[in-house]
Amino acid sequence: MAPAAVVIAVLGGVALEGLDPDRDEARRWAERELSDPVYEASEPTPIDLIAQAIGDFIADLLTPRDGVPWSPLVAIAAVVIAVGLVVAAILIWGRPRLAHRTRESSALLFGEAEHRTAAQLRAAASQAAGAADWDEAIVLRFRALARGLEERGIVEAPPGTTAQGLARRGHHPFPEHAERLDTAARAFDDVRYLRRRGTAERHAQVASLDDELARTTPVRAPEAILS
Repeated sequence: MAPAAVVIAVLGGVALEGLDPDRDEARRWAERELSDPVYEASEPTPIDLIAQAIGDFIADLLTPRDGVPWSPLVAIAAVVIAVGLVVAAILIWGRPRLAHRTRESSALLFGEAEHRTAAQLRAAASQAAGAADWDEAIVLRFRALARGLEERGIVEAPPGTTAQGLARRGHHPFPEHAERLDTAARAFDDVRYLRRRGTAERHAQVASLDDELARTTPVRAPEAILS
């Protein structure tokens, strides 16, 4: 049991059993439990610090005032509130931060800094296509495709991911589009690295795939695919 839970369990048991320790005795009971060597290696977490403050509050609550003890119902209510606070702390500090991780991984896209959203990349690709700059239009539209999958939490593109690697990661959530994903990735590599001229037809293929994926529900619930 974690130190935070131990404090609540020890003091909660005291209240529920109807015992009436003074402040010092309640603290000694909690300290005795936490003196177990299993806790010595643990560094205090925000949850532990909150639990310690709650434990002090409950111990103070259980201490009689002017010779008149508190009602057991009040003590039980305090324990319930304390447990609720600990649960809230766990939810706040313990839940995964997928969005945060996604923002960090998105600082680079296919080896280059890229902070634009999928919508912004699509707009830039359309502008390049309007100027018949097919090389730029293909590169930007494939980047938009990748960023769109990231934003939806379907596929991640951490630093080091290649266009071909991203296409392979898209095979599982979009099996019916697997071949077209590979074709779009090759189009990106051809114009970006092999210096082959882009064409309106190849741009249309990438743009059409991006539009379809944006409207398609993946095979499984959105979840970042890392392998």
